[in-house]
Amino acid sequence: MLSGAQNGAPWFSAAELAAMALPGMPATKRGIQLRAEVEGWVAPEHEGVAWRRRVGRGGGLEFSAYALPVPAQAALALAEQDRKAADEADTFMAERRREDLWRRYDALPDRLKAKAQKALRVVEAVELLVQAGTRKTHAIMQIARLNGVGHTTINNWYRDLHGIDRCDWLAALAPHYAGPVRSVECPAEAWEILKADYLRLSGPTFEACIRRLQDEAKMRGWTLPSTKTLKRRMDALGPQLLTLCRKGEDALIRMYPPQKRDRSMFHAMEAVNADGHRFDVFVKWPEGDQVRVVRPVMVVFQDLYSGMVLSWRLDISENKEAVRLAFGDMVERYGIPSHCWLDNGRNFASKWLTGGVENRFRFKLREDEPQGIMPQMGVQVHWTRPYSGQSKPIERAFRDLAGDLSKHPKFEGAYTGNTPMNKPDNYNSKAVPLDEFVAVVAAGIREHNERVGRRSAVCAGKRSFAQAFAESYATAPIRKATEEQRRLWLMAAEAITVDRRTGVVTLEGNRFWADFLHDHRGEKVVVRFDPQNLQADLHVYRLDGTYLGAAPCQETAGFADKTAAQTHGRARKAWVKAQKEMRDAERRMSLQELQQVYDRTNDDVPEEVPEARVVRPSFPAPATHGNAALAVLPDEDAELLREEAEEAEMRRVRNVIRMVR
Repeated sequence: MLSGAQNGAPWFSAAELAAMALPGMPATKRGIQLRAEVEGWVAPEHEGVAWRRRVGRGGGLEFSAYALPVPAQAALALAEQDRKAADEADTFMAERRREDLWRRYDALPDRLKAKAQKALRVVEAVELLVQAGTRKTHAIMQIARLNGVGHTTINNWYRDLHGIDRCDWLAALAPHYAGPVRSVECPAEAWEILKADYLRLSGPTFEACIRRLQDEAKMRGWTLPSTKTLKRRMDALGPQLLTLCRKGEDALIRMYPPQKRDRSMFHAMEAVNADGHRFDVFVKWPEGDQVRVVRPVMVVFQDLYSGMVLSWRLDISENKEAVRLAFGDMVERYGIPSHCWLDNGRNFASKWLTGGVENRFRFKLREDEPQGIMPQMGVQVHWTRPYSGQSKPIERAFRDLAGDLSKHPKFEGAYTGNTPMNKPDNYNSKAVPLDEFVAVVAAGIREHNERVGRRSAVCAGKRSFAQAFAESYATAPIRKATEEQRRLWLMAAEAITVDRRTGVVTLEGNRFWADFLHDHRGEKVVVRFDPQNLQADLHVYRLDGTYLGAAPCQETAGFADKTAAQTHGRARKAWVKAQKEMRDAERRMSLQELQQVYDRTNDDVPEEVPEARVVRPSFPAPATHGNAALAVLPDEDAELLREEAEEAEMRRVRNVIRMVR
């Protein structure tokens, strides 16, 4: 049985119980009363629980479910649940009606909202007179005369307000009439022809499509709506569909709002991104005894947390050597990042940098592919979406930095314009000397980093990129590179098969050999070498990154400088071709001269590097493929000294050769 009439349980009279026709209960009032007397429902000890005296006119007794048999209690409980569900449904529908009223009101223009506000003032004036004791009919007539409104109109307003809560009167009084919608019929086939003609990537004008359709309609006897009507129906398809059909998918993607990503989640040097930019400036680029006019390319690494430019390199083209050297400058100066977002170009996806990283856009991952510099240093590489400047924050820096630098006063006459159709009147009237160009770029990058009042999340409109970077860098856990890791970005990795008979490794016509290579005859190994000095010792690794040793050059047959060939993206076959390719290769030996000029420029204005107070050691990351992790063993001090002496001697010899020429 139920727990009784406590906690607000309902009470029923004998007549109400009889009208419910509950199972096992009499169907008359007298039958209920007799049942109560026989079963003792009205026992004194059950008063207030099973029965109570009715308060009010007529008196009598009321009974709770506690006094009823179990079948009747169950039927009564089900009926109560149905009543609650009906009440909830009524409440829900009432709320829906309120939402519909206010949604309709909000969609109206101001002139119709003003009519609703005027109607509300009239109705409230009538209500005020009624509360003062005036009959409603007289109040309506009086207010109608004073406001110039018909009393029938006021009565219609009261009709609209019937059953509406007073807080919703304004929305209920809003005009909701609508004029008749007249639609001019258009033959279905004609409409399909018009859509097929207009919704093309060629983007024909609507007037031209209409003229063709009207000619067809005359031949077929169609009656067409007006041009304005058809244009209105075409525009109703939506700008998204029209853009996709007439301008293509890329234009549609540009309509989607770009994602605003929060970079303050990082700390300084935790994440970087890189890209290349070609300047719109003509520069005199020395190539041996000649000077070539080019538009230089700058490869830049940028800190994602602060937006500060960390390192940059200039070259004739965007190539893997420039990317590698810029990455080395960043690591040497500031440390090793944990994450790096790279462009999907061939030079950034080069195996020298990202070999072994999966999901590259440009190259497939091979089993015998050597690990690149970034994976070996534990840098997690992320690839940006192809042809999407929004996914690379450095593109914003290029617009701010490179765009202003190209229009520097010292470059007047050398500026090319940002598009072929936007050439200045003094186009190609001047070319800037290389040393002057490098000095201006260096000064511009310093100003870009130190400009106060940046409005990024971390600068908050008060600090510069450099200040935000230095503040975070001082307390961030920075990974510094070891001597062995520094060798990684100064060397270029190649997978070469060791000679099966002699154990000799041949690279660009130069033959390298050491005793330990006999144990790896016929196997593929990874070699790292200085591209500017191919006669220096060759450092040999297994494919899994294990260091084997240094192999000295036994026979000098190859060309001494490979950097220039890699800079122009030509294959190594260029060194064994005819005299014309050899002459061009000789001209391309100017990259080292550029590096020397760049170094002298930086020496003139030394850049202050913030001190990293929290330094954590950097350990090589596990190989992304293969069976073992990279294990680089340090060389002996004597070996290091010998290598440094040989490199210094080679630099001296090259300088002497240039002087003789």
